[in-house]
Amino acid sequence: MERRIAQHRHGGFCDFTARRQPVELVWSESFPSRLEALEAERRIKGWSRAKKEALIVGDLTRLHDLAKSSAARASTALSTNGG
Repeated sequence: MERRIAQHRHGGFCDFTARRQPVELVWSESFPSRLEALEAERRIKGWSRAKKEALIVGDLTRLHDLAKSSAARASTALSTNGG
């Protein structure tokens, strides 16, 4: 993990992170295999920013809610809450 973070911090490894310094690790998880880790990374990259932020802070209730389709989620708009 430390080697991977150092690669991102020193640039030359990934153009995306090289242009967005400084790099800070905000979440990590262990996986039984490299393949499972890559699959999780690919899946998380497709998530919305809100869903990623819920994962980072460990808000599993919000993460679960954001995983539902937008039609199945409770609305927070005032017009639908009688406000």
